Amino acid sequence: MQELPGEMTVVEIVGKGGPDVLRSGTRPVPRPGRGEILIRVAAAGVNRPDLLQRLGLYPPPPGASDIPGLEVAGVVAAISEGDAAGRWRLGDRVCALVSGGGYAAYCLAPEGQCLPVPESLDLVGAAAIPETFITVWANLFERGQPERGARVLIHGGTSGIGTTAIQLAVAAGAVVYATAGSDEKCVACLRLGAGVAINYRREDFVRVIADATGGAGVNVVLDIVGGDYLPRNLLCLAADGRLVQIGLMAGARSEIDLSRVLQRRLTITGSTLRSRSVAEKSRLARAVETHVWPWLVDGTVRPVVDRTFNLTDAAAAHQRLESGAVIGKLVLTVGS
Repeated sequence: MQELPGEMTVVEIVGKGGPDVLRSGTRPVPRPGRGEILIRVAAAGVNRPDLLQRLGLYPPPPGASDIPGLEVAGVVAAISEGDAAGRWRLGDRVCALVSGGGYAAYCLAPEGQCLPVPESLDLVGAAAIPETFITVWANLFERGQPERGARVLIHGGTSGIGTTAIQLAVAAGAVVYATAGSDEKCVACLRLGAGVAINYRREDFVRVIADATGGAGVNVVLDIVGGDYLPRNLLCLAADGRLVQIGLMAGARSEIDLSRVLQRRLTITGSTLRSRSVAEKSRLARAVETHVWPWLVDGTVRPVVDRTFNLTDAAAAHQRLESGAVIGKLVLTVGS
């Protein structure tokens, strides 16, 4: 193991509340245990679960760091002595899905949850990949299972999840319909490959989907909203359609007409990522590397970075994400 500094800069959550509870601090640099690598972080993605953790609504799972941040990119700084024959080497450029600890100068990651950064991609872009790309793969593709030519409705089309889902669905041969909250955001969805973009503030997406599909509906809905979107999503689904729920921005409760589920043979499913086991997240990372990485390498898909902030300006990044103005992802950069 190479010599490491004793301490590192981190961003801590010092209480439940607004962005002002994020404070810069110092912590000891962690050392990797068996099956882990230590990453010298160049950049860390900012995700909505980080906001929920700050509010006290999404605590880290047992054993995970209390430092926020679910994805990082950087270079391998240390490897456990027992893993010298593993895949990663000191200096390798990697991005990683982690259960916490990303808002820091160094971050531990299970070796199976790491992915190689393509030569064509910088580390800022790479930091915007693991959480959203793995989430979209696990939910849209493994749970939603769109066949080539399937019609897919993606809500929140300019969110980190949305910009990823649109691109991956189009790359897989799907016809994409996306919702967004402004005309500017709708244009962004179209540029990413959506065939139809719906400004949900001015249009009823149920009616637009019915008109656009000739009444047939879509095969898959990927929804980060929840709440009263649930019954409306079911109205959009074709026979044998799948609703994949991955967020609850509008609430966790709703009321539906179950007869529609029965009559049209609909499936309602969903999942979360953070609480899954290392083995399961490592499997998902390998699936993304196998199926999605070639699209990144050849430029078919790309991470969409809205803006970067210095690590010590994490509160400003949270404020921007909460503003609803973001198209794509926010990324924190870490100075040398």
